[in-house]
Amino acid sequence: MKYVILFSFNNLKQLFTSLCLLSISLSTIASTVPKPPTKNGEGPIFLQATYIGNDSIYQENPLREDEFYTPILQGCYPDPAITKKGDDYYMVCSSFAMFPGVPIFHSKDLVNWTSLGGVLDDINEFNPHNSGISQGVYAPGITYNPHNDTFYMIVTAFSGGLGNIIVKSKDPKKGWDSPIKLGFGGIDPSIFFDDDGKGYVVHNDAPDQGAELYNGHRVIKIWEYDVENDKVILGTDKIIVNGGVDLADKPIWIEAPHLYKKNGAYYLMCAEGGTGGWHSEVIFKSDSPKGPYIPANNNPILSQRYLNKDRKNKVDWAGHADLVEGPDGEYYGVFLAVRPNEENRVNTGRETFILPVDWSGEYPIFENGLIPLEPKLKMPEGVENKTGENGYEPNGNFTFTDNFQSETLDHSWIGLRGPKEAFTERTKKGIKITPFAANIKEVRPTSTLFRRQQHLSFTFRSTMDYKPNSEKDLAGVVALQNEGSNYVMGVTKKGNDYYMVLHKNKWPGRKGPIISEVVASKKIEYNNPIELQITAEGDKYTFSYSLDGENFQNLGGTVSGDILSTDVAGGFTGCLLGLYATQVNDILPN
Repeated sequence: MKYVILFSFNNLKQLFTSLCLLSISLSTIASTVPKPPTKNGEGPIFLQATYIGNDSIYQENPLREDEFYTPILQGCYPDPAITKKGDDYYMVCSSFAMFPGVPIFHSKDLVNWTSLGGVLDDINEFNPHNSGISQGVYAPGITYNPHNDTFYMIVTAFSGGLGNIIVKSKDPKKGWDSPIKLGFGGIDPSIFFDDDGKGYVVHNDAPDQGAELYNGHRVIKIWEYDVENDKVILGTDKIIVNGGVDLADKPIWIEAPHLYKKNGAYYLMCAEGGTGGWHSEVIFKSDSPKGPYIPANNNPILSQRYLNKDRKNKVDWAGHADLVEGPDGEYYGVFLAVRPNEENRVNTGRETFILPVDWSGEYPIFENGLIPLEPKLKMPEGVENKTGENGYEPNGNFTFTDNFQSETLDHSWIGLRGPKEAFTERTKKGIKITPFAANIKEVRPTSTLFRRQQHLSFTFRSTMDYKPNSEKDLAGVVALQNEGSNYVMGVTKKGNDYYMVLHKNKWPGRKGPIISEVVASKKIEYNNPIELQITAEGDKYTFSYSLDGENFQNLGGTVSGDILSTDVAGGFTGCLLGLYATQVNDILPN
């Protein structure tokens, strides 16, 4: 693999309940994991894959030696949480039904990050096989406890009846222990350890029964945590924030709480306003971890909601943050935000951004967090930008090429609802995908090797060696937002002839039956590997192929990326780009 750096709504949380119900109903269609394919079964071999990001904002804002780009994690890496031990920083994000669950990254300086894979990487312990793409697992917290030299990752898992769970590790680089189920409801948990070693868990929950005042009314609860036995202590739960900063304003979706201690005082930081256009970050203070908590008079301390909606290079939805002390002794905050395209659609999903935080006064505040967010930041003193080099995650515009000759797949490749290892096999020519008896529309694992769309403008290209045996066989590439909102371009068979097809699945109104249509198809004759390509310029997507490795033919003209966006498809994820195979194809050429 190589990286080349190129310098030159809405409140979605209100959809949560309906998404859960929808996913549960869909899972009755296919509630079991498809039979694993045999490794000697027939399937395509992908010789290489290349992803090229080419966003104008990076072209127009080249880096100086002392600068780096934000977002620091491009593509669908939302809900970041961060902790440190010495000069080691660890950051986790939501993954939903992607596998492995809860991606984790390591850094020494908050600028250069390496992927450690996923925390929940054992399919026997975390199995999202029948989860809607926006379920699975999300909103993790990660905390280092110096009293027992242990890292804790706590998260809500909507798979296998897990609920809220916690996992521990002495060294996140070497893996994590098995999940421990915790006995409380709600979502977005995080754990805090006080100076005396006592533990506390805070999380979002519903108001007490009969106390809900309006749609979106939520509370923040705290529990005492039994560190020796890894469980919350029954009867210690208490509501410490009701509704938000000012209940009279009917604030919605107070969530993503994190506790901090500074100068003997306790600070509770939360997201407020829902993960959409009204998103923000707010802060409270108390003399005790269990409150009462008093909101700062300058809330919100981070938001883009008051700004011109038509501003250039808009970054929006900022919130769901966590704080950490940086290598220069100053504070920094990681948070989610989005970069909409020219149609104000969110195809790259919610990404992880970073800002310096001024905590010289009583309350922390994100520096320049209430004005339009810029793409560049000054690096902490003494840090060198190495992004895209020597295993560090790329940043800005970059090219990623994989010839699939490494012993293990790059961490940027992921599965959906199950491990990629179940259907992939490295060969001398490339990566072989042995197809499941499942297609892209089903709510169960599909044999698709995915990576995230990380730019508004990109090219995703792969070389495929494959000839289908029947109309039930298809292999190619896919752009997917969810099981009911995606495009598939691939090769299948009709009679004795081979066809290239472009197929669209659309979920009208985010519910009901999926509407499927063949956008275009073309009979082809070939004996050599085929080049497959997806390109996007904002909302405009094109699909093309080459039979000679040089001349690409467009299939289906230019199509809208609307169904690949959050505002049309719903849910919490961004677009995924994949190498796909199935043995139960139902796409019939025209």
